[in-house]
Amino acid sequence: MSDPCYQVIRALETHNLRTNKEQIILAQAEAGNEEFFDGCRLALDPMTTFGLKQIPEKTDEDGPGLHYNNFSLIISCLITRDLTGNAARDAVAEMMKESTKEQWNDWYRRILIKDLRCGVSEKTVNKVVEKNYATYAIPIFGCQLAHDSANHESKVQGQKLIEVKLDGVRVITIVYPDGRINMFSRNGKELVNFPHIVEQIAAAFTDGEEAMVLDGEIMSSSFQDLMKQVHRKDNVKAGDAILNLFDILPLADFEKGSWSRKQSQRTQMVTNWVTKRQHLMPNVTVVAQELVDLDTEEGNKRFSEINAKAVAGGYEGIMIKDPEAPYECKRTASWLKLKPFIEVSLTVVATEEGTGKNVGKMGALVCEGVDDGKAIRVNVGSGFTDEQRDEFWSCRVDGHIVEVRADAITQNQDGTYSLRFPRFKGFRGFTQGEKL
Repeated sequence: MSDPCYQVIRALETHNLRTNKEQIILAQAEAGNEEFFDGCRLALDPMTTFGLKQIPEKTDEDGPGLHYNNFSLIISCLITRDLTGNAARDAVAEMMKESTKEQWNDWYRRILIKDLRCGVSEKTVNKVVEKNYATYAIPIFGCQLAHDSANHESKVQGQKLIEVKLDGVRVITIVYPDGRINMFSRNGKELVNFPHIVEQIAAAFTDGEEAMVLDGEIMSSSFQDLMKQVHRKDNVKAGDAILNLFDILPLADFEKGSWSRKQSQRTQMVTNWVTKRQHLMPNVTVVAQELVDLDTEEGNKRFSEINAKAVAGGYEGIMIKDPEAPYECKRTASWLKLKPFIEVSLTVVATEEGTGKNVGKMGALVCEGVDDGKAIRVNVGSGFTDEQRDEFWSCRVDGHIVEVRADAITQNQDGTYSLRFPRFKGFRGFTQGEKL
């Protein structure tokens, strides 16, 4: 017999060891706890959204108890947006009233806020169920990512599509046949602070069209200003943001993890898609591409010209794409990035006090992480304003993900790696471990 799901969540909270958590999940799989795994899927699958902002905790007396089937019916209406606005809030309030405190606070509410708060991710669940209980597996969100061209020099030849590399936030926009639109970061975190773009796409979408995925990058007046708006819950000021698209594919193929249509064909498709609707989408555009032949002197000359103009224009560098390659929801050498510098995302593990004029302030952030298989540890002491040095010393940022720009990765005598001339660029999120 399977356990009540709120008790399973409590057990997972109690045990810190990964192996213990896996044993608890396996026991529920063996017991056939359908409710637990359905709730895990609802909470951990990024593409399942409910359109809710605030989900209160239950503080009053217990209700009679809410059966999961009834909870599931309301959830289905939230997902399809048959329930929105006041109707959705009323439905949530009624479910909370019917639930016991244990049911609501330790199970149903955690599903609705999409955070089980027990140290379990979709990867944890899938590792346990992949062999014998595959029906309980949770979809993994992924999009195509690029490799560094410095590590794949043999691929930088032949005909390639060249485009500028934008310095913004990667955004996966899903457009459903019924007009629903969801935006996600590259890691599957829902983005809700660009309603002007959502409204424009919705106005341009024709009822009954195939569900599509639009892949692109949102740019604003400055990278730091944009990052401040990404997950802000109030006083959002993202009206100048523009969605720059560079790929398109059917949602069904995105969910499968790949689409065989060639890059050159997809480029033309997304260009046609936007051009046809441009008058309705002033904040949506297409990233320009140019086909060059790197096996010719003329092609190499043009390649260098585009790269130089990109850097001079303030872009991060250029993207090199194989026109014959499919779309794959993983890091692949069919997309290569070429920068005049490198950027890596590392975790702040300590904060060091400065010297001289920086005594009593932050001198450097000690950062660690893995990039392209290399374990990096480096002190980042440049790129900060005086205000930031004061702020980061008085309010520590240990555990946060920081974007570090450097000239190159260097290897130390002990086999570890560091960065040459590291400088602070910004944070990738606003909570510990958050990476957008």
